[in-house]
Amino acid sequence: MKKFSIGYRTIKTAIGTAIAIAIAQYFNLEFYTSAGVLTILCVQPTKKKSLESAYTRLVSAIIGMIYAFLCFELIGYHPFALAVMLLLYIPTIVSLKVVDGFVSSAVIILHVYTVESFSMGLVYNELALMAIGFTTGLVINMYMEDIGKELDYYRNRVEELFSVIFKEVAVYLREGDTIWDGREIIEAIETLNIAKSLAYKDVENHLTRRENNLYVYFDMREKQLEIIERVLPKVTELPVIVQEAALVADFMEDIAEHIHPGDIAGHFREKLELVKVEFEKLPLPKDHQEFLAQAALYQFIEEMDRYLEIKLSFEGLNVEKTRPQ
Repeated sequence: MKKFSIGYRTIKTAIGTAIAIAIAQYFNLEFYTSAGVLTILCVQPTKKKSLESAYTRLVSAIIGMIYAFLCFELIGYHPFALAVMLLLYIPTIVSLKVVDGFVSSAVIILHVYTVESFSMGLVYNELALMAIGFTTGLVINMYMEDIGKELDYYRNRVEELFSVIFKEVAVYLREGDTIWDGREIIEAIETLNIAKSLAYKDVENHLTRRENNLYVYFDMREKQLEIIERVLPKVTELPVIVQEAALVADFMEDIAEHIHPGDIAGHFREKLELVKVEFEKLPLPKDHQEFLAQAALYQFIEEMDRYLEIKLSFEGLNVEKTRPQ
């Protein structure tokens, strides 16, 4: 059984619903409880989604009232007229891409059907209900929880996981064996998925912002992780441990200590070039197994160069507390 909890959005929905109904009741509107329903539908996970929800529901409701007037006044207020009205109305809102407003519009349409009379007084009543419901939902949803600390946590966790992965690679290259089970890779994938979703939510909670630097950062780390997953077999399946392995291990230990959101990729690409130079100074392979091992390590450092190139394209983040560069 899932643990009982009351979330922030639940609290806002409860308060907003009560306020909307109270306002509608104060102005003696018919069907005043519907204002609460409209508020519930308008409280969305993000500010942007709330605005989109209010827009689609308003457009959909207006179209619904027009169809209700035509069908009910021409055919009459009985189930057949309602069926004809829906047969025309639903394809219309689908074509206009405001189908999300169907439920709230149905509430308005059924008010007209219940009253069995289409008058300006009823129109004003329904418009007032929409104004109260949607406005209350938008206003109460303008304040969102600050998720900056949560995003920083995921950033730090991703960096820690990358560091562990690289250190484990270095251990294998030195010792030729390791008890590492690779769980950090799985955790890194899951963490990045959560982090990107959260960062995207943050973008949608800032109406004038189209991009979140941390979203770009997590996306960059995700691309780097794809390279890591691809190159791990090259070093964990070496037929023999050759001299080049120690050079790569030193490089991996160094980079593991400097997983950082800032711009340090250029420095490590220079170090990687030095590793390549040292490779050339080492003796040629004595047998086929050594040849395969050296080739695999060379492919590995080429992939690490691509790893750093991805980071180089990222402008970096300004964080208060960072590791040494």
